[in-house]
Amino acid sequence: MRAGLVRVLDGNIFVLSEGNGDIEATAGNPVGFFDFDTRFLSRWRLTLNGERLSALSVAERDHVTLRFFLVPGEPTHYVDAKSSVIRERAITGGAFEERLTVLNHDHRPVEFTVRLSAANDFAPIYTVHEEHTPPGRRYHRVEERRLRIGYRRDRFQRETVIDSSEPAQVDEGGLTYTVRVAAKQSWTVTLRVRALVLRPDGRDVREQLERRPRRSAAERRRDLADWLDRAPTLSCDWSAMTTAWQRSLVDLAALRFSPLTLPDDVMPAAGLPWTATITGRDSLITAFQALPVAPELAAGALRMLGIDQGSVLDDFRDEEPGKILREFRYGELVAFEERPESPYYGSADATPLYVILLDEYERWTGDAELVREFEDEARAALAWIDAYGDLLGDGYVRYRRRNDRTGVANQGWKDSPEAICHADGRLPGPPLATCELQGYAYDAKLRGARLAREFWGDPDYAARLEQQAAALRDRFDRDFWIADRGFYALALDGDGRQVDGLASNMGHLLFSGIVPAERAARVAEQLTGDRLFTGWGVRSFGAGQARYNPLGLHLGAVWPFDNALIAWGLRRYGFAEEAGRIAEGVIEAAAYFDGRLPGAFAGYPRDLTDFPVPYPTADSPQAMATGAPLLLLRALLGLEPAGEHLLMAPRVPARFGRLELLDVPGRWGRIDVISSGLARARG
Repeated sequence: MRAGLVRVLDGNIFVLSEGNGDIEATAGNPVGFFDFDTRFLSRWRLTLNGERLSALSVAERDHVTLRFFLVPGEPTHYVDAKSSVIRERAITGGAFEERLTVLNHDHRPVEFTVRLSAANDFAPIYTVHEEHTPPGRRYHRVEERRLRIGYRRDRFQRETVIDSSEPAQVDEGGLTYTVRVAAKQSWTVTLRVRALVLRPDGRDVREQLERRPRRSAAERRRDLADWLDRAPTLSCDWSAMTTAWQRSLVDLAALRFSPLTLPDDVMPAAGLPWTATITGRDSLITAFQALPVAPELAAGALRMLGIDQGSVLDDFRDEEPGKILREFRYGELVAFEERPESPYYGSADATPLYVILLDEYERWTGDAELVREFEDEARAALAWIDAYGDLLGDGYVRYRRRNDRTGVANQGWKDSPEAICHADGRLPGPPLATCELQGYAYDAKLRGARLAREFWGDPDYAARLEQQAAALRDRFDRDFWIADRGFYALALDGDGRQVDGLASNMGHLLFSGIVPAERAARVAEQLTGDRLFTGWGVRSFGAGQARYNPLGLHLGAVWPFDNALIAWGLRRYGFAEEAGRIAEGVIEAAAYFDGRLPGAFAGYPRDLTDFPVPYPTADSPQAMATGAPLLLLRALLGLEPAGEHLLMAPRVPARFGRLELLDVPGRWGRIDVISSGLARARG
């Protein structure tokens, strides 16, 4: 997301604007008011006596409200400003609400003309970074104290309704107020902007689907306070760690939302602005990272994704029985089947990740009931690995899109077209078996075996899964290890040849446990060597290769979530010092982003730039990046559930100083963890 934008959000409803609160959307500036995968305001410009306003300051304390302190004109006018405006913004009751207060600082009455220009393009959220001409018809309706801006295409209809608390001159381009403000006095108006998803009878579709009323700003503020009170408390001598921890808690709270089909559950939206929706991979990984903080996110994600699990063969949606969805969208292109995301299943990693999270959730919470409730879904996911994931019958999970027109070609987390490549830049032929997919499949089979033996009463199935996992581990090491280079291949191509790119995907193999112990040291050495490690974190693709680019999203940028999984994997194999180096680099980078890690940042070497360079279009906040400090902290403290106990083995770099994590929730109740090696159970 472009630097300088500010946001207020409630799950998948959000407003992005300039630093003075204005919205002027262009292809290069994806600002607006978004709901239901659609932009419902593309212009929201405030003027005072025809003059634009500049921000003296912006109070962005949390995700609930924003407050702008504005004056007319350019900064050179600040000293002599005779008037100012306070612009307060919130998402409340599912609507965007703005309260404007015009203050007259003069010693005499002043007449002001306050103008709010409004417009909307009703662009689907995934087209806002492109030039977009809606094929339907837009319309405007001027009513008393109200402006309706609508869009209709056949039976598809959306409306933006702007209501004013004060009398206004309303026209198709906005609302104008002519007010006289006494000396040293003020005038206030409240505007409420609603996003309507209309049925043919004129009612909002969500009226029947949403059984729980949407929360007001005050309710959300109380909810945030309760959320922070329930979360573990971190005390650390290094302020960068505590700032990142607190920012992650607030952003994770902001990204929570309740799907329409499960109004009593919460799960994380993937991020702003591109992926504020139901996702498979992002929600599963974020929920895994957040288990020591908010295990209810895992329960919500498992329920939602289990309900929408694939059940048929559908080429358009890349759907297969047992497959977990990639994402679910509601926009115009989906409604007219110009894109397949309702839902879309073009992700090969979400399915094994589903089983991994189900098992890890039970380990933390002891919630055997949910494990039994979703036994069929977990079995179907495990069956998908062999029945549909193994496209060539060689025992490896591969992907090849069914939808050749609009489907995603690369169906792992590195999903850009050139992300999977040889060191010399050649692109391999499908179907591809990326290395991390094999690790996820291995881990899912072992975890599924535990669930089958302990909860599903099926020891024979458990034994088969364990045998399959052992065979996969041996086969994988034989076919993926590049002996003369000392690392695992990024992938196997459709002919079974190694794709020899050096990439961060290898770190996920340590996370999954598929790497034999005798290989682990070489893998750790590669991950923390100069070609991959920047000083701020592990870059996604190694320097010195043909397609390496520090600004390449999957070909050189640093992804915080990727680094968190790598650090956890290193710690799993006993490389605590290496895990600490990665954690220290990522947390120090977070300090340059005010504690909020973006989805990715540039992969320049630290000694070249001296600071982490933002990636221009990265989501921020992004759920997986928001969860990264939580998993990094778990890696530093060595937290591992074992029955009714939480094991801990702190190995914390000196930079962090003393580190305490108090009130860690789980099946053990609440436990305090202190980096000096102490653990105390709480009643």
